[in-house]
Amino acid sequence: MKITKRRVLTVAVPASTAALVAGALAVAPTMTTTSAAAPVAAAAPANPGDTSAKLAERLGARSAGSYLKGGKLVVTVTDAEAARTVRDAGAVPQTVARNGSYLKKVMSALKRDATIPGTAWAVDPAANQVLLTLDSTVTGAKLKKVQAAAAKHGAAVRTERVAGRFQKFTLGGEAIRTGGSRCSLGFNVKKGSEYYFVTAGHCTNIGTTWTDSSGRTLGNVTGSSFPGNDYGIVKYSSAPADTQGAVSLYGQGTRDVTGAGNAAVGQQVTRSGSTTQVHSGSVNALNQTVNYQEGSVSGLIRTNVCAEPGDSGGSLIAGSTAIGLTSGGSGNCSSGGTTFFQPVTEPLQVYGVEVY
Repeated sequence: MKITKRRVLTVAVPASTAALVAGALAVAPTMTTTSAAAPVAAAAPANPGDTSAKLAERLGARSAGSYLKGGKLVVTVTDAEAARTVRDAGAVPQTVARNGSYLKKVMSALKRDATIPGTAWAVDPAANQVLLTLDSTVTGAKLKKVQAAAAKHGAAVRTERVAGRFQKFTLGGEAIRTGGSRCSLGFNVKKGSEYYFVTAGHCTNIGTTWTDSSGRTLGNVTGSSFPGNDYGIVKYSSAPADTQGAVSLYGQGTRDVTGAGNAAVGQQVTRSGSTTQVHSGSVNALNQTVNYQEGSVSGLIRTNVCAEPGDSGGSLIAGSTAIGLTSGGSGNCSSGGTTFFQPVTEPLQVYGVEVY
């Protein structure tokens, strides 16, 4: 198999089979106001998602999440000591009434009472509420059940409706393929001298051997997790001729991936994928639970970046940092929509690999 000099994470379909083999296919965000030619937003010197994750671990239940506002990381707190910790870390504290433990209990109750296909929930840190989202399939008795479950928690739960239905973004066609299904490559990764790529788990569940658009074998699945999570890993059949990984920005060249990190609410992100190429938007929520027809997935990143079938598994980046893998969502890149991403840090840790 021909390998390009520089392994690029790309979703170009007919133009370059070698580019497909070389890199990770990214997905398109759900912002219709951003053109495919839009440049990748520059990340802050210190990835705000990593700072947010460290503060969340330190504060525990004394915080109910964080978000970016005006370029500043705002962290919710419930006491003065937690506020001092946040200020010492260079972030802005915001005192809220509901702590993290309380909102987790609310989400546990929703898992018990409202787990039906077409529902999703996550903490909205700016509002200090749990946002419960319902797609267009939640009607009749199902709708009444979900509404009753939300009502038990009063103002702690806010509901919204979205057009379309929550679905995985797998599609038959070109790009990386197994059988008649198409997905997008996420990120090239390695473990010592062994080379792999990561993509969505609902993709790697479909088949063992993955090929490029010309039918040439890329490699075989060595790990897959869906539902629950949505990630998988494929080992390349032959070692690549280089040690660099990048994400294709199509007409805007490529973006080197220098590391992986956590997302932050309000952070600007960019997606690249084999169906809709490159789109940008922002992170709306973390630790999102989504109930697909095929099962529930938790711990996802919610964005307003659009995506469509075939974009599954593609790259989500913030500057040069790998952030996530496209899972699914609702809507499309004509009218806009909501897209969920598997945080990439989890499969990297599980499989003991690193981006390069």
